[in-house]
Amino acid sequence: MIKMLIFNLFFFFAVSVFIAGFLVADEKMNKEIRSYQGKNLSSIDDFRENSIKGPRKVDLKSYHLEVTGLVGKPLSLTYEEALAGFKSQRKVIRMYCVEGWKLDLLWEGLLLKDLLEKAEVKPGGKNVIFHSDDGFTTSIELEYILKKNLMLVYKINGFVLPPERGFPFQVAAEGKWGYKWAKWVTKIEISSDVLYKGFWEERGYNRNGDVSGPIFE
Repeated sequence: MIKMLIFNLFFFFAVSVFIAGFLVADEKMNKEIRSYQGKNLSSIDDFRENSIKGPRKVDLKSYHLEVTGLVGKPLSLTYEEALAGFKSQRKVIRMYCVEGWKLDLLWEGLLLKDLLEKAEVKPGGKNVIFHSDDGFTTSIELEYILKKNLMLVYKINGFVLPPERGFPFQVAAEGKWGYKWAKWVTKIEISSDVLYKGFWEERGYNRNGDVSGPIFE
């Protein structure tokens, strides 16, 4: 009798855990945007972890987004100031990884050109260097950023960027290989050095990072 009671309690607990897990997964599926303006979207869960030090957890209490270098008005913005101070944009962008996979996702954020305009880039500024919380760096030429209206994003498929995806900010480097999509961005530096090489570029990856070009130098 006691064994039967224990078995029933264990069975009830197992079923409850399964149902709870299913409901959580179902809730996420219902909230994540999987189609936008007639385009089917990949899932956030389709990403593969390939950062240099693993996912980061940025503390917003001490976080500031800095815009430095060749600018007339250096910026140091809290997360809230960055979100409130610039118009939000949405766009479906395909991200290509050099590992061979690609994802179509809905990205939401602010235009980098608006941020740089506020910082008043000086005439000598030609290259934009992105610094991440894990020490990672990469760069994209200013002309490309302005021409392509690249975004600094804080949402993906309707969700605020999860820590593993780059919270609080990631560069949506449309037309560039994934190693140009800097995550956990803490500082944006305007430089005159158009030959700057970041983390992966120092290891032989192409400095321009165009998906239409070679992966390696």
